[in-house]
Amino acid sequence: MNPPEFDTLLSALAAIYSREDREAAARTANALLTTAAPAPFNVQQPCALDGLMRDLLSTSPLPAAQAILGAQHLLPWGTNPVADRMSQSAAAICAVTTLMGPDGPIPASDLRLGLFYQRPNSYYALHNHDADETYVILAGAAFWTAGEDRRIRLPGDMIHHPSLMPHAFRTGEEGVLALWRWSGDVNTHSYAFLDDPEALIA
Repeated sequence: MNPPEFDTLLSALAAIYSREDREAAARTANALLTTAAPAPFNVQQPCALDGLMRDLLSTSPLPAAQAILGAQHLLPWGTNPVADRMSQSAAAICAVTTLMGPDGPIPASDLRLGLFYQRPNSYYALHNHDADETYVILAGAAFWTAGEDRRIRLPGDMIHHPSLMPHAFRTGEEGVLALWRWSGDVNTHSYAFLDDPEALIA
């Protein structure tokens, strides 16, 4: 049985996916509501960015942001499925937790899902991967590059990256916290940083 704060979080995330018109979203929502995660999580100590994340989440009116805040002490930040593919600069500006995937904690063979936090005034360089990906901004804001689409994204915005679409994120004074989901081919070996002139002025 999951801790009640974690069940509240899963319900809030499932509600987001119930509004997304993609087959993978419906499967994600169902898995969030019906698959028990091992409990309790083995969270030894707060993430180094915990205070920044809590401050940012407290500014968001979205139910999912408030649910994350309530379950923050349970979340296994530092469980990034592509940590070994990331540059040192990328690893230094962000934190990732994985909630669903082939390696759990909620098991799914063809889905990965988690949360992503990026520090204020930082740039996560252009990259891509085989998986289709959907982000939902939950708190803060970022100037988002998704292929040719480049604009500020705010809480409640949903961004979809088809397989191999280059994407990147630049934060301002707030930083950003988002929900992410991979679907389709969710291998991690295809994750790659790309040539990116913007990275030189990060």
